[in-house]
Amino acid sequence: MFVQIGAVVVPRALQGVLLVDSNHVPRYWAAVWLVIAASQWATSTQTMRLRYIENLYEHADRSFKANALDDALAGLDEARLADILESWFVSLRNQPVAGSSNEDRWRTGLGFVTSMVTWLSKSDDANMQQIEARIHRLSTLYRQLHIRQGGRTETLRSLPASVVESLYQILDPESDTNPFRRSHTRWRVFIAFVLMLHQGLRRGELLLLTADAIKSSHDRKLDQTRYWLNVRQNGYEEADGDSRYSKPSIKTIHSIRQIPVSDATARLVQVYCENYRGRPSHSFMLNAQTGGPLSTESLTKIFTLISKALPSEIRQELYDRTGKRTVTCHDLRHTCAVLRLHQLLERGDAMAEALQKMRTFFGWSKRSDMPSRYARAVFENRLASVWSDEFDDRVAVLRSLPKGR
Repeated sequence: MFVQIGAVVVPRALQGVLLVDSNHVPRYWAAVWLVIAASQWATSTQTMRLRYIENLYEHADRSFKANALDDALAGLDEARLADILESWFVSLRNQPVAGSSNEDRWRTGLGFVTSMVTWLSKSDDANMQQIEARIHRLSTLYRQLHIRQGGRTETLRSLPASVVESLYQILDPESDTNPFRRSHTRWRVFIAFVLMLHQGLRRGELLLLTADAIKSSHDRKLDQTRYWLNVRQNGYEEADGDSRYSKPSIKTIHSIRQIPVSDATARLVQVYCENYRGRPSHSFMLNAQTGGPLSTESLTKIFTLISKALPSEIRQELYDRTGKRTVTCHDLRHTCAVLRLHQLLERGDAMAEALQKMRTFFGWSKRSDMPSRYARAVFENRLASVWSDEFDDRVAVLRSLPKGR
């Protein structure tokens, strides 16, 4: 089973995610794998992949015997490893509902087994040739196997224009339809909404932002102030000192970046930090009502509340357009990506150049296929009238800003 060790009595170096068996004894090779292969991954990535490997361990326990997978790895038992992998593949393939995560689950489990066999082979020079043959056979035999995707679509859709417009209206801190009562909560939610929609931030990136994340400098050539946002780990807090249960983190090294921010967005953040953030003991921008940093779970609940506050006809259009009944944090990132690509193409950028700019702005690696997956959605320009790049056309919101307290 999957556990997260975070008790105060446990040394910080030993805290984190872990797999244990039914007797709460750690899965040995999974723990080794975390140290060797997964130490550079974000906590969220470790958690996701460890849950995939947990599924492989549990299948091996049910189908063979307790600790069958660890025993087969320790003994470099090629035949038993093959039996475990083949039966696991069949069980994933035969599930009545083929989820889109099954392929990732299979690839992660296969990668775990082959990487552990490769690592173990380095300590057995006498049988190196035979072990290399086993590794080659495992890789060749199984890397071509794929789990069917169950009708997975490659098009990432943005939110309909009516949904975005409705979100602007109900999340305006001065709106009578705002579902949150306290002004501090209204501003916290509004800032989260603006930063995810306009800056395309992932949920974890948003929750890591510091109160001074937006920087500025004077552009002498244009004689105006330029603003940008630093997306990175919080340098003011210890990495293992975050009190939140689900610790936000930067997804990959490519996610560390600087992105431009409009004057209006920078002003909104400044108003929030100076008037509504309070004086918490932490440096994170988004401060929860309890005084600690806003958590992943709280942000998820916030968007569940927001979705319920949408007018019924808007929720129906959301379902008709996207097949979803709620708005999520990642929907705002999808919407931002579609709009950014649309704007780049409208300004005359070639598709290749536009996609390269997208990689920089959204923190995708050179090998990621995410930019091209938005190319189809970008031609649905029904959002063009809702949001401009500068955000300055949101006159009603800007006029409602307090003059300072």
